[in-house]
This record gives sequence, C-alpha cells and structure tokens, in this order.
Amino acid sequence: MASAVEQFASNFTFASFSKAEELHRRLWFTLQALLVYRIGTYIPLPGIDPHIWNEIFNQKSGGVLDMFNMFSGGSLKRMTLFALGIMPYISASIIMQILTSMSPQMEAMKKEGEGGRKKLNQYTRYFTILLATIQSYGLSVGLESMHGSASSAVIHPGLFFRITTVITIVGGTIFLMWLGEQITARGVGNGQSLIIFSGIVAGIPPAIGAILVQGQQGDISAITIFGILAMVVGVVAFIVFMERAQRRIILQYPKRMVGNRMSAGDSSHMPLKLNTSGVIPPIFASSLLLLPLTIVGFSGLGKGSDVMDTVARYLQHGQPVYMALYGGLIVFFAFFYTAIVFNPDETAENLRKYGGFVPGYRPGQATADYMDYVLTRITVIGAGYLVFVCLLPEMLIAKFSLPFYFGGTSLLITVSVMMDTVAQIQSHLFAHHYEGTSLFKKARKRELKK
Repeated sequence: MASAVEQFASNFTFASFSKAEELHRRLWFTLQALLVYRIGTYIPLPGIDPHIWNEIFNQKSGGVLDMFNMFSGGSLKRMTLFALGIMPYISASIIMQILTSMSPQMEAMKKEGEGGRKKLNQYTRYFTILLATIQSYGLSVGLESMHGSASSAVIHPGLFFRITTVITIVGGTIFLMWLGEQITARGVGNGQSLIIFSGIVAGIPPAIGAILVQGQQGDISAITIFGILAMVVGVVAFIVFMERAQRRIILQYPKRMVGNRMSAGDSSHMPLKLNTSGVIPPIFASSLLLLPLTIVGFSGLGKGSDVMDTVARYLQHGQPVYMALYGGLIVFFAFFYTAIVFNPDETAENLRKYGGFVPGYRPGQATADYMDYVLTRITVIGAGYLVFVCLLPEMLIAKFSLPFYFGGTSLLITVSVMMDTVAQIQSHLFAHHYEGTSLFKKARKRELKK
C-alpha cells in the first residue's frame, strides 16, 4: 500500500498539474472571489469620519476589537462595507450545531438527508441575517456615542445614519455569505474559512513591518526578532504535526454470504483527531474574556471606578489572571464542542447496524463507552495542545507588544485552512489522474452508450 502511494505521489509533477483544467478553473475562480472580497474591505461606510474613527480605534484597541478586526481582514479598523466580516455566519453555524445536538426535532431533520440539510442551511442563513442586523445596529449606536479629540466619529448622527448603516453592513454580510458558498461549490476549499484566511494573511506583511520598525527604533533587538521568527516557524510545525495526529480505533466486520460464496471478514479503522474541536475553543475563549471589558470601554460604564480599573488591569494580555482564565476557557470549550460534534452512542449504534464492531467490546453500549473513554483522553491532549499554542504567543504579545496577527488563534486558522485546501487540491489531482486511466475511460464509454 505504501509503495502504491509513493508511486502515485511521484506522478504529481508540474505536467500533471498543468493538465488538470478543471482544477485550474476552480483555483482561478477562488482567486477572483477572494480578490473581490479584498476590494470590498476598502469600500467605506457612508457617514463616518475616517480620521476620527482611526483615532478612536487606536485608543480602544488591545481587546476583542483587535480579534474582530483580524477576522474581518482589517475592515473594522477601516469601518468598511465588510465591517462584520463573515463572523455572523460562523457564529450562526456554531449556534445551529449546538441547537441541533440539543433539539430532537432538529436532529431528526439533520438525519433526513439532503432535504433536511438544505432546511438547516436555510435556517442558518436566516439566523445570520438576524445576528448581522442586531450587531450592525449596535455598532451604529456605538459609533454615534464615540468622540475623538476633534469631533464625533459620525458626521450626521440620527435615525437615517442607523438605517443606512444596518442596510449596508447586513448587505455586505449577506454578500460574503453567498461568496463563501460559491467558493465552496465552484472553487477549492471551504469558502468561509478561506475568507477569514485571506483577511489574516493580508494583515501579516504590515505586522512584520511593524516588528521591523520596532527593531529599527531599538525597541526590540535583532536577536529577539530572529527568536520570534524561529518561534513562529516552530509553532507552525507543531500545529501541522498535532492537526494531522490521529487515534485510530480498529473496526472489524464479520464474514458475509454473497450469493453462493462466503466473503472474508473486512477490517478498517475509525480515525479520531486529537483536536476534534478545531479553532472554536480559542475563538470562544477570547471573545468571552475580552468582550465585557470592550463593552464597558465603548459605553463608558464604570469609568473611574476602582473595581473596573482593577479588573481591567488584571485582564490585560500577559497577566497571570488573564492567562489562567484564558487557558481554563480553552479547555472547557474544547471538551464542550467535542461533545457536540461527536456522539459516541450514535456512532456505536450506526456501527452496530452495519454489522461492525470493535475487537474486544460488545456492540452497543460497551462500544459507546469505549469510544467515550478514548475520546476523553485524546481531548485532554488536544486541549493541552491548544492551551500551549495560544498562551505562548500571548506571552510574547504582552512582553514585546507584537501585533495580534502573531497570536495562537491566527496561526491555528492559517495553518488549518492551508492544510485543508492543499488536501482538496490533492483530491482533485487524484480524480484527474484516475480520469486518464484506461479503466475509467472504458467505464465512461459504457455509460455514454447506455
């Protein structure tokens, strides 16, 4: 098997890639769609003074604003058409997954097949519009209350500004949702993930430039800069290793009668990723930890209060209390989301229906308990990996005032999306390779004759 894979991998030359015309069309469509997205991140909202807003954003940065700005590809800092980015759709999708696992009716709808999935996708779109409307209205009200050194961030505040802001931002979010679905269907990779990925990647060159400026000014030594780059490379390699790591559960299928013959029993495996929850835990943990202070900072509540000043001081990047709460929330959401996306009882029941079993364990509840046992222990390793990857850059961000783009969440998203996209490109190359075989051509001719 290994020799066959190596022989096939050797066929992946530039010549084989150049002949894959469908892959060329998909890649070209993906690049064009991402280019349209990047152009949209520079179309400003009407009624905003960009200079005043830039001053206000720089004053209030350092919290959840930096994270949202990173996910929006810099649109929030420029206050453009895509200020909310694709995050309302991501939030709606996650909430729908949670509701599906909790509601028997929605769970039954999910099991209906393609029709049920289309209904759930439609509900997700409606929920996205609702979330975008609420968030854009809150953003418009918050903008009216913000003042810089010279004047307000809004040129003409009032009902008309709020209506136009809601319509513009919700329209931009709907367009991004549609664009992401088009990339998934007609391009390469997951459209929503690629939109977030392109926004993060677009912010990396300015972040590197900011570090070099700090080195030129003497704020960071050259040795420290090389150490930071080496750390980033090491963290990326560690992420790739851990994201590819699996715990394989051996599955056995009994012998079957096929006509007058007895077929031999088959064996396979069920791969369980060490990090089943993906990048959801760091995103949720960051949002939950930084959102209250950001709301207080925008609204002005608690201004001058000793309690709020103390809380704000302890929840700064790099502080022990912040690091402990951040790590604890990552562990909690890692277990919580893993329990949502993987149901051992349902998996064991499906395995029993198809006649499969885990060697040494009875089908049914015993198999489910074993899967839960294995999943719990690998989730401990996955949660520890997420905590390490996210807290190490946080320490450096706090100590050297590094840009947020070098945080653990951004590195996780960037590496994960790149791995998924490369895997899909390889699958298209596999399909193109088999289309060129004589066996496939003969089967294609027989289908055309029919």
